[in-house]
Amino acid sequence: MKIPLFLMLIIYLFASYSIYANDTGNLFDSNTLTFTEAANLAVAASADLRYSRASQTILEGAWKWGIMAYLPRVSVTISENDRLQRIGADSFVKNYGISIDQLIWDGGRTSMSRNLERMELDLSLSRLDRTARDIAESAIAAYRNVLSSRAILDIKIAALSVLEEQRRILNEEVKLGLAMNIDLISADISLADAKLDIHSLRLDLDEMEKQFAELLGLDILPVLIETVDIYRSSVLPSSSAAAALAKEQNPDLIEARYSITKKQMELNYISRSWIPSFRLNGSIGLSGQQYPLTQFTWSVGISVEFSNPWFQNRFGAQTGWEPSSFGQFDRTAMIQNGFTPLPDPSASYGKNQAMLSLTLEKEKYAVTLERISRAAANTIEKCALAEQKRILALESSALGSERCRIEEIRLGLGYITRLKLMEILIEQTQREIAVIQVATALLEAERELERFLDLEPGKLSEFAVFLKRHE
Repeated sequence: MKIPLFLMLIIYLFASYSIYANDTGNLFDSNTLTFTEAANLAVAASADLRYSRASQTILEGAWKWGIMAYLPRVSVTISENDRLQRIGADSFVKNYGISIDQLIWDGGRTSMSRNLERMELDLSLSRLDRTARDIAESAIAAYRNVLSSRAILDIKIAALSVLEEQRRILNEEVKLGLAMNIDLISADISLADAKLDIHSLRLDLDEMEKQFAELLGLDILPVLIETVDIYRSSVLPSSSAAAALAKEQNPDLIEARYSITKKQMELNYISRSWIPSFRLNGSIGLSGQQYPLTQFTWSVGISVEFSNPWFQNRFGAQTGWEPSSFGQFDRTAMIQNGFTPLPDPSASYGKNQAMLSLTLEKEKYAVTLERISRAAANTIEKCALAEQKRILALESSALGSERCRIEEIRLGLGYITRLKLMEILIEQTQREIAVIQVATALLEAERELERFLDLEPGKLSEFAVFLKRHE
């Protein structure tokens, strides 16, 4: 029985959670550094990302206070109006009142508005996650480049030692008259070029390591325990499985789906703008000329508001009690209606604009979906080609080593000169460097595929084996 791909992913992530938690439980070990630790350190060291996350936290807090839109709006008024008159009696009027206004129903527009704000925050958080992933990827790429440069430098230093030994022997042969002086000069030129190449590579590597340490927020790089393993075979999932998983897990597609949902909600919000809103309001008050205040008033009412681009109408009805004389109260009633024609005719195009935006987002999603599916398959093919290049480069290097061995025998038999052997050794050095470069390119291609599938660094092979076991 075949297990659905998404369920297989959930099982895989659950099975590897404890291992991953142990790997990332401590952000950084001061002695060693892995790909994952480098990514986490780079994200933690980014000042811009910290600022953006702090801003996101502030916006999240502000959104939570938006719940007040559902609660009554309470206002308290206190006034004292004292008048001293030359003609007539003085007046001392004191008023204390509390007013309450409560939304009853608005067709769900308030909820939609809050949901739109929530989705905007989610999109912002998604963009922050993407920024964090980009920073992490830059750290992984820098880590990979440092490893590759160090390996190439080691190969060139080892080759230089061999060339220096051959030059020493060639010098003795020149003294004995077994070789020409021009060969010694050519050998010196080759050695000078090799030393200059090593010196340039060291300078580049030093600058690369400094930039890598700065990206991680460190003064000195720790021991890099990851390696460029030229003998490691790549294990890849099938193209169909990769494409299916990319459609579910790819961050670009997830953000595109968020955008479609947000545009759909905006369209629903605009479509409901014609629905009236109902609000309940009331007030109580105390008034009088001296304390304690003895005159009590209250009122209660309801208001209905219609609003659209062509007219705006607000209707309100209110009733209550107010004092007429000492110990006597009169009932009051009031009806108000306000009508505004053509408040904003241009807003009538809002729905069409929202529909157009939704259509555009769906088209962008379709294009992104096709691009991601195609890119996932292309990246697997790229990984497979890089694997073939690794195998061919290893075979070429092995054949080159065998040739060097044979040429040493031919040198002993007098068929070639020592200068020719040095040239062959330099060619073999380039083959060994090519093996490192191809293995690094394979690591880069695998990491690109891991990004498409939203996998942690180095988890591609494990996931591919997991898929094959459950097919």
